[in-house]
Amino acid sequence: MTVTQDTRVDTEAEILGLYRAHLSKGRATLAELFGSHMEVESSGNWLTTSDGERFLNAGGYGVFIMGARHPLVMEAVQRQLDTHPVATRILLEPTVARAAEALVSVMPPGLDRVHFALSGAEAVETGLKLARAGGRKRTVSMAGGYHGKTLGALSATAKDVYQRPFRPLLPDVGHLPFGDADALEEELRAHPGEVCVILEPVQGEGGVIIPPKGYLKRVEELVREYDGFLILDEVQSGMGRLGEWWGADFEGVVPDVLLTGKALGGGVVPVSAAVATRKAFRPFDKDPYVHTATFSGQPLLMAAVQGSIRAITEERLVTKAMDLGAQLLPRIAEIARRNIPDLVVDVRGRGLLIGVELAEPGLAGELLIELFNHGVVANHSMNGSAVVRFTPPATLTPLDVEFLLNSFDKATLDLVAGSARMPEGGNN
Repeated sequence: MTVTQDTRVDTEAEILGLYRAHLSKGRATLAELFGSHMEVESSGNWLTTSDGERFLNAGGYGVFIMGARHPLVMEAVQRQLDTHPVATRILLEPTVARAAEALVSVMPPGLDRVHFALSGAEAVETGLKLARAGGRKRTVSMAGGYHGKTLGALSATAKDVYQRPFRPLLPDVGHLPFGDADALEEELRAHPGEVCVILEPVQGEGGVIIPPKGYLKRVEELVREYDGFLILDEVQSGMGRLGEWWGADFEGVVPDVLLTGKALGGGVVPVSAAVATRKAFRPFDKDPYVHTATFSGQPLLMAAVQGSIRAITEERLVTKAMDLGAQLLPRIAEIARRNIPDLVVDVRGRGLLIGVELAEPGLAGELLIELFNHGVVANHSMNGSAVVRFTPPATLTPLDVEFLLNSFDKATLDLVAGSARMPEGGNN
């Protein structure tokens, strides 16, 4: 059999048709709002569309902390692809062992058992199963929190619009106000030894919600006092995004399980992990087949993990994320308050996780489109729909920073002009 390369030239109209025929009509409609552009190439901090336009990638939902196709990650992945990309999972395989070693080396102390998966939601499922295997049958998450959309993860994701079509979900799952340690203590006191608490150090999809200082440490203390189980979901906030390796590091918190993903694959392959203490991981140590997946720890993915951690470490991207965030946040806030004082509610962030909250969700959608019109890709927030979220790489150059700020300046001015032209109630 002869394999020939597909030489068809894709057009926007054809690809839109395929989306509608085989993927999602809603996703096709969303693409049309952004001009039906097709992204076909990425390198570093920029992506290129089929018509040759270039866009600064300040989106990607937190995946691109080291930009796209980082040389160290690409080199590691290509080398593995050329030798042994997929393993039998029966014999010893060195890349998964080395990847676990590398990941544990940057974890809070005491987290030294690793289960690799593909998506962040799979990592969440792993953490929830470890909690249940350890006897914690009740789960508590936080209002505004986002943990994924598989069944268990969705049960912890506290948003009605995502949950409603799939109920009943997992039993004994409750949601408390994020940042309210007193409410958590009341819940833990009522169910000692039974509660798994899962939360994010900063709520990304919630709209970049930062808890009060000391809250995470108090959560840890309460969980220990009432014999609970603590999962920190750092799928978006980890890997240097906040200006520390982990959000847990800001207050010296060591959970029972820390979840990571998104940037863990270096923006090249999908990979996630649940990293646990020895005590929490004991059910998986006892029976290696109690929680498995065919593509868990496959060599190609593990090469990317090693390359990613090496890139972040050698290029000091954690520090750069902190420094760039300290530079960007006040300037974005100043532009927003100067250009759209009546439309902006708040500008907040930590490191390179920055949110601009608008007066209503429709304005956030319009701002995303105006940013795109000026060459910048940003994101909406799934649980905080009035918030535009910036998650740029820590590899931004000074010219990239100025491009981002100039584009935001122009986009906010255009937002004002567009709002002035819109009939009353047009955003509702």
